[in-house]
Amino acid sequence: MSRLLILLGIALLLLGLAWPFLSKLPFGQLPGDILIRHKGFTFYFPISTCLIVSAVISLILWLWKR
Repeated sequence: MSRLLILLGIALLLLGLAWPFLSKLPFGQLPGDILIRHKGFTFYFPISTCLIVSAVISLILWLWKR
C-alpha cells in the first residue's frame, strides 16, 4: 500500500510539472464536447475527451497486466 501511495504521489508531481505543456493540447475542445453558455451560467461536459482518456488508461492498464 505504501509503495502505491508513493508511486501515485510521484505521478501527481510529474503531472503537475508537465501541466503547462499539457494544457496546450487540444483536449477539452474536441468535437462531441458539450459547451453551453448563457448569462451567468456555463455548462461544460467533455464527452469525447473523457472517452479518449478512458481508452488510453484502459490500454495502459491492459498492457501493464500482460
